[in-house]
Amino acid sequence: MKEKKDKKEWDFKKELIRKAIHLFSVSFLIIYVVTAKTVNPKVGLFVLSFMLVILFDLEYVRMELGAKIPVLKYLYEYRRKREENYMGGEIFFLMGSIISLAIFEPYIAAAGILMTTFGDMAAAVIGTRFGKTPVPLVKGKCVEGVFAELIVNLIIGFLVLRIPINGKMWWDHSWLPSGEPIWILIIVMSLTATIVETAAKKMDDNLLIPVIAGFNGQVVFLLLKGSF
Repeated sequence: MKEKKDKKEWDFKKELIRKAIHLFSVSFLIIYVVTAKTVNPKVGLFVLSFMLVILFDLEYVRMELGAKIPVLKYLYEYRRKREENYMGGEIFFLMGSIISLAIFEPYIAAAGILMTTFGDMAAAVIGTRFGKTPVPLVKGKCVEGVFAELIVNLIIGFLVLRIPINGKMWWDHSWLPSGEPIWILIIVMSLTATIVETAAKKMDDNLLIPVIAGFNGQVVFLLLKGSF
């Protein structure tokens, strides 16, 4: 019993560290926003693409050549077992971010990217620490983690998915959220992100969530464009 408890505690700590490392992925969005504002969005996408190529090179060295890069040793230690011979989640996250920022409205893309990071983090951490009720037909997922993710996604949507003021998002001119929340977008994207993260097992949710949630959000935007 004690060994099982110790293993659960270690799994929780390991998941916490893994998700803390994944927080670094938010820097991709920050880099894009800063570059897009100071230069233009196309250059922002080019910078992210350059970073993606670098990540491809690092993974080639690790997977194809079998070399261990000392500076990334700590990162490798906290990867899931299935990622040992598979590209890391940060690559799929960056790919999903580039696709989203290139195709969707900026605030829709930003919401999808943030839901991917923080929603997934809430599901993993809360699910690992407090999960007791399995999700029917979905192995390895618990109801507590799913609800935690949905709540976090709704909060992100409430903060990000707001009607632009004079054609600009609130973060372009204020430190505090402004503009009316677009509730239909918030609900659609939050539910989509939560469902995708819960249902995806073999496919990488770091790519699926921003693209699918962003796509559904963009469809709603196009259908109701005259309303906001």
